[in-house]
Formats: sequence, structure tokens, C-alpha cells
Amino acid sequence: MRMSILRTGAAMLARELHVLRRNLLQFAVNTGMQPLLAVFVFTYVLPKIGVMRGAQGFGTILVPGLVASTTVLTAIAVVSTSLMRELSFGRAIEDRMLAPLPVWGLGVQKIVWGALHAFLAGLVVFLVVYFVHEPGMRPSVHVANWPLLVSCLVFIPLMAASVGLLVGTILEPSQVSVFINLAMIPATMLGCVYFPWAALRAIPWLQVGVLINPVVYASEALRAVFTPDLPHMPVAVVLSVLVAATAGVGWLAIRSFQRRLLG
Repeated sequence: MRMSILRTGAAMLARELHVLRRNLLQFAVNTGMQPLLAVFVFTYVLPKIGVMRGAQGFGTILVPGLVASTTVLTAIAVVSTSLMRELSFGRAIEDRMLAPLPVWGLGVQKIVWGALHAFLAGLVVFLVVYFVHEPGMRPSVHVANWPLLVSCLVFIPLMAASVGLLVGTILEPSQVSVFINLAMIPATMLGCVYFPWAALRAIPWLQVGVLINPVVYASEALRAVFTPDLPHMPVAVVLSVLVAATAGVGWLAIRSFQRRLLG
């Protein structure tokens, strides 16, 4: 029984990867366009016109922040919007329920697929922000903690995909796209993408308020991995939050998914 569940889940993931491979160019363009524009504006246009100095240092800050925000927001959007479509148009989710897979297994499969999709999106963005720059302006990035990097690659996309499944099950399909559009800009602008969390100590109420944003922990964790010399949250704190959020939100999302489908 357990092997049958694993085989069925693997087959469904393989199908999703096949579809992604057929649309690989579109996926790369959609994923990399916004980070490419951010890098172009902040590290080329603004320094050229004299608005921003020290662009090389800012490019270093951008690497973990843009990778983190893309990974988190991609996972949330992919899982919630796919569930929205399956619940809305022809109740396609009912066809998936016919597979030899328990409902909770179907929810887990959606989380895993969203995490894989987000991981690939984060990889594309890393390549963009690291290699696209003016001559002599390469960001100062290196892996300082390999175990932490592996932990981030696992828990950041899984946490975000769990949030996406929870959003997709507690909101009506017509509300999902509205939520994503409304949440994306503040989640990015206040997600410590363009500045370290420690820099917000000048605004204490905001420094506390942004802690509800999952992008903050993803940005700070990757900042500890790639740019350890820059200010970042303590590793033990961000890693504990990522693990706890993955387990807690994942459990809530699966329970909500089961209630939504079986109810």
C-alpha cells in the first residue's frame, strides 16, 4: 500500500515535470524577467545617472533577497492558483481524486510539486542576479554554510508551498488571485529583499511587524548562507522558524485540504 502511494505520487510529479519541460523557455522568461529588471535598474541605471552609489554592495544584498522572494512567492502562487483552477473549472480535482492516492497524499503531492517548481525558479533567479552585472560589479557571494544551504533549499520552498495550499483551501477560487496580487508587492517590499532585517531597527514597530512575512525568514536565511558578512538574523532563529512553519503550516494545509475536498 505504501509503495503504491509512493509510485502514484511519483508518477503525478513526473507528469508535472513533463509539462514544465515543454514550457521551459516560458517558465525561464516569466521567472527571470522581474529580477533582471531589478538588477538592471539598481546596479546599472541608477549608478550611471548618479542616483545610487556603491551599487556593487547593493548587488550583493540583492542576491539572497531576490532568490528568497522569488522562491516563496512562486511556491505560493503555483500551488494556490493550480488548486483554484482545479476547484473551479469542471471540478478537475475530482479526476485527481480517482487516483489510487489518499486525499492527504494528494495534498502532499501538491506541496512537493510547488516546492520543486519554486526551487527551479529560485535557481533561475540566482543565475540572473549573479551573472548579469556590469564588468567589475559582480556581487560578493559565497556559500559559508553548506548544511544551512541544504536546509534552506528544503524548508523554504516546502514552507511556501504549504502556505500556498492553505491559501488555496481557505479562500474561494475567485478570491485567490486577488489575494496573490494584493500580497505580492508588500511581501516583496517588506520582505528584507532590498535591505537586511537589522536595518529596520531604526523603525522598531516595522521591524516587529514584518516578522509575519515568510519572505523575511527566507531572505535572512539565504543572507546567512551567501553573504554572512552582512547583518542577518541568527541562524538558529531563522532555521527554527522555517522548520516549525513548514511542519505547522503543512499540517494545517493538509487538514484544510482534506476538509475542502471531502466536505
